[in-house]
Amino acid sequence: MSQAKVTMDTAGVLHLSGVLDHSSGAALRDQGQALIRNTHATTVQVNCTAVTKSSSVGLALLLAFMRDAQQFGKAIVLTDLPEDMRKIAEVCGLTEILGIES
Repeated sequence: MSQAKVTMDTAGVLHLSGVLDHSSGAALRDQGQALIRNTHATTVQVNCTAVTKSSSVGLALLLAFMRDAQQFGKAIVLTDLPEDMRKIAEVCGLTEILGIES
C-alpha cells in the first residue's frame, strides 16, 4: 500500500499522495491544516494527481482543507481529482461544493 502524505511546494500548491483512508486521514488532516495556515499564498491549490486510492475520508479531508483555508482567509482550488474521488463526490452531492465537474 502506498504511504499517504501531504506536502506543499514553494508556489503554495498542496500535494496529496498515496492512499487516503481511515488509517491516514487524521495525520494528513493535521499536517494539511498547518501547511495551509503557514503558507503566504492567498490561494491554495490542492493537487490530487498522486492520490492512488481514496475512500470517503479523502473527500472529508478536502472539505476540512476548504474550511481551514476559509478560516485563514485563503481561497482553495482543487485539481486533478482521481476518478474514484469524483464518483464519491457525485454520489454524495458534493461536486458543486468542491467546485468540480461531475
